[in-house]
Amino acid sequence: MRPQLVIVGAGPRGTGLIERIAANAPTLYAGSGLDIHLVDPHPPGGGRIWRQAQSPLLWMNSHAEDVTMFTDETVPMDGPVREGPTLHEWAGLDGRTFADRRLQGRYLRWFHERSLAALPPGITVHHHPRRALRVSGPREGRQQVWLEGRPRPLPADAVVLALGHLDSEPEPEQAELAAYARTHGLVHLPPDFTADSDLSVLRPGEPVLVRGFGLAFVDLMVLLTEGRGGRYEGDVYVPSGREPVLYAGSRRGVPYHAKIGYDWTGPRPPLPRFFGPEQVRELSAGRGGDEFRRSIWPLVEKELGFAHYHRLFDAHPGRTAMNWADFEEKYAAATGPAEVAALVSAAVPDPADRLDLAALDRPLDGVRHASYEEFQEGLRGHIEADLSRRHDPGHSADLGVFLGLLSVYGQLARLGDIGSWWHGFFSYLASGPPGPRLRQMLALSRAGLLKFVGAGMTVTAEDGVFRAASPTVPGFSVTARALVEARLPEPTLARARDALLRGLHADGAVETPDGLLRVDPGDGRVLDGAGRPHPRRFALGPYTDGRTPGAFTRPRTGGPAFRQNDATARAALVLLRDVGGCAVA
Repeated sequence: MRPQLVIVGAGPRGTGLIERIAANAPTLYAGSGLDIHLVDPHPPGGGRIWRQAQSPLLWMNSHAEDVTMFTDETVPMDGPVREGPTLHEWAGLDGRTFADRRLQGRYLRWFHERSLAALPPGITVHHHPRRALRVSGPREGRQQVWLEGRPRPLPADAVVLALGHLDSEPEPEQAELAAYARTHGLVHLPPDFTADSDLSVLRPGEPVLVRGFGLAFVDLMVLLTEGRGGRYEGDVYVPSGREPVLYAGSRRGVPYHAKIGYDWTGPRPPLPRFFGPEQVRELSAGRGGDEFRRSIWPLVEKELGFAHYHRLFDAHPGRTAMNWADFEEKYAAATGPAEVAALVSAAVPDPADRLDLAALDRPLDGVRHASYEEFQEGLRGHIEADLSRRHDPGHSADLGVFLGLLSVYGQLARLGDIGSWWHGFFSYLASGPPGPRLRQMLALSRAGLLKFVGAGMTVTAEDGVFRAASPTVPGFSVTARALVEARLPEPTLARARDALLRGLHADGAVETPDGLLRVDPGDGRVLDGAGRPHPRRFALGPYTDGRTPGAFTRPRTGGPAFRQNDATARAALVLLRDVGGCAVA
């Protein structure tokens, strides 16, 4: 029998892996042919998240020019570069457009078909539109992948799990709230992919508590307003009368920062500078929680500060009081936060030009408003100020920090588990909504259809209703018969609804403290309890401790997901070559 490779997951990650197989096979694999089995109930390319059957109102969260499926020379990989068009080049869009997700799905389908066409003769891909239920087989021998509705498994010399975002069982608090809702005839929508949620249970005119202020909230907001027939006339929302009233809050109490609305000009900061491969080699894997704060965060903070001040001194020298060479030397030599703060105070006169990551992360900490209406006005002012700053090139040091965040994430992906706090921090600063979405929030707030609850939002179930409160407005609370948890399910093995991941958990797969699957940071092989890589099983994606930033890669940013795809493809091809006795081309 020809060597057999099973890839579970046909979305962007699985398709990207096929592209890397096509790029590397001519030099790593030749001779006996290869069957690749692509297992996914959804269409290859777009998969579940980017499928065609969803509302055209749902946008991507990146400019079309910032979305590519193709490698370039900035990716640190051993395989060959295979360049191709970004989304905006392929679709003929303005680069600053936020394309809808259905268009991205068509781009992904085209990329999938192009990748198939690039495979060498003798390598054949078979799509199985089914769910994979479990993987079995001896550690040193051929694996079996069992599919829904099939009595016999697919034989596999190697298995790659590229499952993407998945549903999960509710955590204890969610289970209690759901049970309370059933008992009292309430509505409780747990963490989910908003496009898949049944929003018809949220009735017009009624209050709905929403916990979460990130991208899942934006999708919910869109589907419950424009999706129900409302429209925008400039900065004014004209309701259809079918909208509920959303009361939204979160731990931070504010929306994610808007996407930056201008392009980079001039030299980029030379990254990495203080947190690169050398520092990663000196750190051990699995440094989550408190250990992240102690040993890794100081390096991250220094790297982000370097990116910020490099841009400030280069693009806005009139707002500095020291030459860059002197500042850089002293910044590099500074040994602690107090020393850095003193240097920055002397070199950067305006506090608005200084980087304060704590204030950025928690803008409402310690903030109290005397009345609910005062807070509504105050948060609208916060959103307006964020929109203004994120679209003003005069504050382009913010874009320097963004590039620093991308660089840092690429290094952290090599360390393994570093805790969930970092991922939330990154998303809040670097992966927020398009500016037009925040302007829509302002319009909905002025129309009385979106009301802000505050930071540290708590939800209790009592007296037959849900009640929300926040210390931002002492003494204020709001009740409702509907509660929506506007966030994605946590990608943990223990609570995954996916049968395959549950099986791995039951079989003793090694998890991080956050419940992620441990994988080798080099090539993505699944690790056992002794830290040994499984010779035939690989895993890529958000449920692993090698997860990478964002859904897609920006061109010319090093692409950690591309690096992982390439390393996994090459390792799998070498394994399959050895199994099949193939010659190297």
